[in-house]
Amino acid sequence: MTADVNKTALFNGSCFALITTAFTFAIRAGILTQLGAQFNLTAEQLGFINSMWFLGFPISMIIGGLVYHSFGPRNIMRVAFVAHALGIILTIYAGGYTLLLISTLFIGFGNGCTEAACNPMIADSYSGVKMNKMLNRFHMWFPGGIVIGSLISKFMTDAGLSWQLQMWVIMIPTIIYAVLFYGKTFPAPKVEGATSLAENLKAMVSPTYIFLFICMALTAISEFGPQQWVGLVMSSSGASPMLILALVTGLMAVGRFFAGPVIQALGQTGVLLISAIFAAIGIYLFSVVTGPMAYVAAVCFAIGVCYFWPTMVGAVAQRVPLSGALGMSIIGGVGMFSSSIFQPIIGRWIDSARAESAQSGLSGAQLELVAGQDTLAKMAMFPAILIVLFIIFFFWQKRTPASQGQVAAAH
Repeated sequence: MTADVNKTALFNGSCFALITTAFTFAIRAGILTQLGAQFNLTAEQLGFINSMWFLGFPISMIIGGLVYHSFGPRNIMRVAFVAHALGIILTIYAGGYTLLLISTLFIGFGNGCTEAACNPMIADSYSGVKMNKMLNRFHMWFPGGIVIGSLISKFMTDAGLSWQLQMWVIMIPTIIYAVLFYGKTFPAPKVEGATSLAENLKAMVSPTYIFLFICMALTAISEFGPQQWVGLVMSSSGASPMLILALVTGLMAVGRFFAGPVIQALGQTGVLLISAIFAAIGIYLFSVVTGPMAYVAAVCFAIGVCYFWPTMVGAVAQRVPLSGALGMSIIGGVGMFSSSIFQPIIGRWIDSARAESAQSGLSGAQLELVAGQDTLAKMAMFPAILIVLFIIFFFWQKRTPASQGQVAAAH
């Protein structure tokens, strides 16, 4: 097997692993209502189930970042496959709330292993412009996979197919990435000193890293909060929840593909500030509009959250370069951990808003719409806070240029 063939197989395997991650996000969002109905779960309980996806992700991502060079990407991806397969099967045969929590935690753990192994593996496989191009192509498969997964979920739900069958669909990319990785030679680290844990930790106590750490918690929940609850919140608005999810993630995939020119034009800190403004507008519009206007809100929201994740990771790479792969794993981990914490809180907001609306005499679809929009109005505070923080960051970093030789849109 030639080096090029091996490299291509590893890259394609990484893409299918990320598609698996995206499917677990989109299809789970699509079946959330069915799970609630079948197991008689409250929105808060559904929030705790959601939170397991976001909790397992950072745990394995951070552990993977710590042991990447000792345990190796091959073994990390073996763990990912086992975790994904177990999570999918346990979800399908879950008999109630507790097993749904455990199975979703396994799925999240597999997703975090994928991020921990594939990012540095691709960086070690390529160099220069080629490396950045391949990282771009890799990371566009998260929103791209969500588009595919959300459409699959919509069509299967509309056709009356069970949520269990939708979960089996996630096994397809899982098996494909396992086959593509099987027997391949994984690349060795190409950067000397990349394993210096002391240097990483020293860099991570800097003011810039701590500031980005706080901002990442808010950017992540601004992105994942509305998306994960789109089925429950938008189902009574006159718009298709899965089409909204597909529209948002489709625009995100296109936007991330062209991230380089956008960041070059606006600057890294400028992109973060503009993103926060659009995200706040988009979530606010979700909280007040119905019908076709919900798709306009989706476009604003997509523009807002499109660059959050990759630009935050790029900011760490550029402005705190000595934090290394561990610093990037930690920043990604805190984003997912933040989402895990807020999921049941959002569910509680929905339950509380439902109770208040019911006391006001509302019922049926109108009750669900009012409760959902009230919750979205609360979610708008996350990007609103970010607007203030990124204004501070814009002027703070104006005289602190990013480290040369790193690329802002590495993802």
